[in-house]
Amino acid sequence: MSLVRFPILIAMVATASLRGESPAEQKVLDAIKAPDLTVVHLWAPWCSNCQAELKSGGWTKIVRENPNVKFWFVSVWNDGQDGQAMLKKFEIADQPNVTILADPGPRRGESKIKQFAGLPLSWIPTTLIYKGGDLRYALNYGEVRFPVLQQFLEDSQSEWSHKGESSSE
Repeated sequence: MSLVRFPILIAMVATASLRGESPAEQKVLDAIKAPDLTVVHLWAPWCSNCQAELKSGGWTKIVRENPNVKFWFVSVWNDGQDGQAMLKKFEIADQPNVTILADPGPRRGESKIKQFAGLPLSWIPTTLIYKGGDLRYALNYGEVRFPVLQQFLEDSQSEWSHKGESSSE
């Protein structure tokens, strides 16, 4: 390797290692390993799509109707603020199956996070459904339709096996 390329490589490695996982991201990574169904909702209080989801009452209803599902509301691109006041307004914050976290990163600029829990993050709201460490569904672009989310939760509880089905061959 030439002497010119070596400092560039060192700078790239240093930049990558500086990002690491935030405390919020590490908590989520630990939580999604549980055998339970876990929903990770990446959002921000300033986001109009996120506000529309809350105003519809869909999140409040789905959290209440699924007490065995763990919901993680992680505020991103919000300068380290968790948005708890807004979630409290919509009666989500005090639910026993809800955890509220904030990524410490900025809202704008090059240092804004572009991935979370190893997945790309380019739009909010983003909703991820995990079971036993496996990603079951990823809703990456925009507002979720709550009947669809409920169906995904129900489908994620199944074992997903095709044993006993006839072969198409």
